[in-house]
Amino acid sequence: MGEAVIVCLNGSNVEFEAGATVAGAVERVVEDSSRVAVEQNRAIVPRAAWNQTELTDGDVLEVVTLVGGG
Repeated sequence: MGEAVIVCLNGSNVEFEAGATVAGAVERVVEDSSRVAVEQNRAIVPRAAWNQTELTDGDVLEVVTLVGGG
């Protein structure tokens, strides 16, 4: 296996291969990402950047599902 990075994903340490992206992290958490928001190190990651935003060792990611209501 190649190099790995350890990321805190929704409060749990998870190992990813080097070069993994935010999109890959989202896939581990939810099946349908259409109503999901991602924060990387306390900054929102725009959906358009998920595939280009690489994870680095020690990142803290929060993947949250948006819920509508009224």
